[in-house]
Amino acid sequence: MAFVLLYLVVEIVALVALGSAIGLGWTLLVLLAGSVLGLWLARREGVRAAQALAEAVNNRRVPTAELTDGMLVAAGGVLLFVPGLVTDLAGLLLLLPPVRALARRRLVQAAEKRSPELRTARIRSQAPVVDGEVVEPDERPQRSGRFVIEGTVVPGDQR
Repeated sequence: MAFVLLYLVVEIVALVALGSAIGLGWTLLVLLAGSVLGLWLARREGVRAAQALAEAVNNRRVPTAELTDGMLVAAGGVLLFVPGLVTDLAGLLLLLPPVRALARRRLVQAAEKRSPELRTARIRSQAPVVDGEVVEPDERPQRSGRFVIEGTVVPGDQR
């Protein structure tokens, strides 16, 4: 409840300040232009995020950055639909790739701080995968100090 009240106060103050600085007609024009520009950017960046996601999946990479970008583009689009000058500005900023990269880094850092396993998973997602099986010490073949490794070598492009 307090957040909604704070949001309304901030939006009203921003609209009154802009309206008193440039006039009512120009303020309405700024709001309309921001919405049109935002919708065009949201569509363009949404398509780019979807293409990047498809490319990552086709290359058999874990698409963490691509999914986060898609989420941030969607959040920017939602902010553009919420009426107000401040939300339009925040939505437009989220649609710009440099701002999105900064937001993505901050989100990943915050998530990894809350759950250290996520950092390990992110690091592992960028490393090659080696299938193997654990052999208990008493099950190892007794050889003259040498290790025996059995398996099949699979080239990287056939995983």
